[in-house]
Amino acid sequence: MDNMGSDIWATLYSTVLATIFSYIIGLPLGILLVTGEQGGVRPLPRPLMSVINFIINILRSVPFLILMIMAIPLSRVILGTSVGTNAMIPPLVIAAFPFVARMVESSLREVDHGVLEAAESMGASPFQIVRKVLLPEAMPSLLTSATTVTITILGYGAMAGIIGGNGLGATAINYGYYRNKVVILYGAVIVLVILVQIIQSIGTHTAVGVDRRLSKSGRKKGRRDANRQVNRDKRTPPGAL
Repeated sequence: MDNMGSDIWATLYSTVLATIFSYIIGLPLGILLVTGEQGGVRPLPRPLMSVINFIINILRSVPFLILMIMAIPLSRVILGTSVGTNAMIPPLVIAAFPFVARMVESSLREVDHGVLEAAESMGASPFQIVRKVLLPEAMPSLLTSATTVTITILGYGAMAGIIGGNGLGATAINYGYYRNKVVILYGAVIVLVILVQIIQSIGTHTAVGVDRRLSKSGRKKGRRDANRQVNRDKRTPPGAL
């Protein structure tokens, strides 16, 4: 139990960094999957889109433990070592960024096409549509997806720590299971559960806070708009529409 503090730090450190790098790669890919399809705001050649989808599907199909073992040489090339907290980050990123891309794609597809068509009719460029319309409209869903991704990477990191030799996963297996110390085993599991609950609570609170449909001001604005529409309907003569 003496190393529990450092193991928690190692787990959080690898989770945060892996999530950041996964979004650096996965977010543009997810946007590209939506905007580059036929009928999107910036269609790309079908062969290129097929290659991107194929690569993402292949990486998502490989189980994480196998993918992590395959990516260990990459950690050795980049960082000069295949053990430790930092060495586990490249495999985590490789395993997570395809998942991020699909989650971002799913969130962006929830945006009403009418909003995009209105932006296009006003002469907005594809970059402006993505930055000022697509991403803001999908932000609540993107934040919810980010919460799911972070929790998934936290679970991946616990498994990666077993091979890397540090983190809560390594503590649970090496000091808890193999040495038959139930307190350490369940203590590590409880800490992981608490971390998941904290991440989920922060993510849900943030997503609700930015969702104009669920915020207090958003509900008030919606009621005002509805009342204005009702008053306009009352003043409109029958048969005028």
